[in-house]
Amino acid sequence: MLLAQIEGFLEVARRGNVSRAAEALFVTQPTLTARLHGLERELGQPLFLRTRRGMRLTDAGRLFLPYAERAVRSVRDGRQVLQDAASDSGGRLVLGAAPAVSTYVLPLLLERFAARHPRVDVAVRTGHSEDMLQMLLREEVQLAMVRALRHADIESVPLYREELVLVVPRDHPFLKRRTVGIADVSNERLILFDRTSSYYELTQTFFLKLGVTPREVMELDNIESAKKMVERRLGIALLPRTAVSRELQGKSLWLVKVKDAPPLSQQIVVIRRRDLGPPSGAVAAFLTQARESAPDLVSA
Repeated sequence: MLLAQIEGFLEVARRGNVSRAAEALFVTQPTLTARLHGLERELGQPLFLRTRRGMRLTDAGRLFLPYAERAVRSVRDGRQVLQDAASDSGGRLVLGAAPAVSTYVLPLLLERFAARHPRVDVAVRTGHSEDMLQMLLREEVQLAMVRALRHADIESVPLYREELVLVVPRDHPFLKRRTVGIADVSNERLILFDRTSSYYELTQTFFLKLGVTPREVMELDNIESAKKMVERRLGIALLPRTAVSRELQGKSLWLVKVKDAPPLSQQIVVIRRRDLGPPSGAVAAFLTQARESAPDLVSA
């Protein structure tokens, strides 16, 4: 059963005349008649009664009519979806993101993206960077915002460097001092979050390279809990700057510079499968928005 046959059936049913329907479809009358006969043979029943006044639907034709209309409408809608996706005005975009990125960075980015592309449906999957990589390779997500990873089958677009900063509660003794050293930090209770995350590994490596070991450690499973513990004066923490920007502005947490320690940071990138060719549609639009917004993501 061909789409042209169904469209021909609908046009004849609408106009009640084969010649006028053929003109509307820009085909010859014999071509349209052949299409109708082919459709009737496939369905096994006549769809029209040929009368002096024109073409009238049989009972079978009337039964088939709503299904034919639905079929043509579905094809038309599907064609429009593909056109929208190719022009980035519609379609569906499935993103993956590491937890800190999805919580503290992605909302601003999606707000701007949605303002430009309101007809694109967006879904977000969250997990550690390595998990997002595997989902990307299995084509369960189209793009993923993660820490920099190496894999032969992906390509990366750098977004920003995520800095880990030392935060303390208000009235902490560090705030009364002109300088704070890494030895001072190691003597405080250090709050760490999510042993399975790259931030935990980054912090551990940081202290190891400096040759110091925190005197006391409290481990939590997420950043929000770590912030609350610092606010309650249960310790100090090295946390992503994007995660504490609101608390720093509200002065429930305070930033402390460590004089004898190098900056601590990691690169955040957007990754996609290399074998998919040049990005298009909603994927290309999101990558463009991410590049444009990159300078604002750290300070958001």
